[in-house]
Amino acid sequence: MITTRRAALKMLGATSIATTAGLAVQAAGSSPVAADTGFPSGRVPKGLRPGGELDRLIADMAARDVFSGSVLITYRGRTVLSRTYGMADKARAVPNGPDTLFGLASIAKLFTAVSVAQLAQRGKLAYYDTIGQHVDGFAAEIADQVTIHHLLTHTSGLGDPFGDPGFWDAARTWTSVQQVMDGTGEFVRKETLAFPPGAGSQYSNSAYHVLAEIVARASGQEYHDYVREHVFRAAGMGSADFYTLPQLREDRRIAHGYYRPEGAADRIDNLDEQIFLPGAFASCAQLERFAHALWEEKLLNPAYTQLTLSPKLPGLPPPGPTQLTVFTGYGPGATLAGDHWSYGHNGGSSIGGVAELMFYPDHGYVTVIVSNYEMESIRGIPGLARKLIVEQQ
Repeated sequence: MITTRRAALKMLGATSIATTAGLAVQAAGSSPVAADTGFPSGRVPKGLRPGGELDRLIADMAARDVFSGSVLITYRGRTVLSRTYGMADKARAVPNGPDTLFGLASIAKLFTAVSVAQLAQRGKLAYYDTIGQHVDGFAAEIADQVTIHHLLTHTSGLGDPFGDPGFWDAARTWTSVQQVMDGTGEFVRKETLAFPPGAGSQYSNSAYHVLAEIVARASGQEYHDYVREHVFRAAGMGSADFYTLPQLREDRRIAHGYYRPEGAADRIDNLDEQIFLPGAFASCAQLERFAHALWEEKLLNPAYTQLTLSPKLPGLPPPGPTQLTVFTGYGPGATLAGDHWSYGHNGGSSIGGVAELMFYPDHGYVTVIVSNYEMESIRGIPGLARKLIVEQQ
């Protein structure tokens, strides 16, 4: 998702998957526009079906104008629950729908991670390669010590360009994708490490920018072009793409982000606070196709699929009592509940827009939750969906 100065340091992607799943309920307004037909019953818990506990929670939150967006639950590729509420563009009275494209924010890191794995599978790079083997301009202590493994697992010691002094002043002058990539890279190259590579863990947008540069160098394609061809198109994701600020203003398929400024009664459109930065946008159905393509080994061979999904180091557990064990993988978060694994990522902005993708290969489910309201707008939905999937099997 395109982000701004106020939102950059409050990225939901910086929290663990399980933490997001454990958030408590809040509130929303509008009515559902998608019906559910032909969903499988069998092993599907009643709470996940239309009219069930999850459906009622979402409807209540929408009725109180806390949630605006879409939710899709599938079981073995078939729709169990599909709901859409709210407006994509309030000024033009464009409603959200099942085909609306929502900002994905840090979910886009999954696309970067898959791209890295594809190139590793082809022998174009290795996870133990240092970044200096692929890109130039870094100080020796970074170029010669930080590896692709460190970048993928947020153990590089790099930080976040959005918080670097002068970033936003420079970013507001960029008017092309190449300017964004080059300009962001200049700020990342000025960073110093917060800790020696591998000696700590710190969520890092800078690390994933470097990975994008490595994808471009190793593949011979501009990063966004590579992802379009080898991830979006390969997974059958249709109109999913990287969209820039001018496209957000004009394309009626794209949901605008809305947030309520402190002390204000009403939410406002966040377009005036955006920068050109191209962000990944997709519909619920397109994210669901990506999840299946990944776990069904359509994007990577079996060995590299397992390598991408498997846990690499422990993550932070959700607050309060829990039976979940959370790990960082090569892109996806991996969560162990009992003896079953689930995988996914989340992302969002404090000024409007939040998304979570989770898939449960052992159970056959995919859950996609996207909203064009503040990060808090999905509180309670991921946790209840997980509970119904995991505990009632």
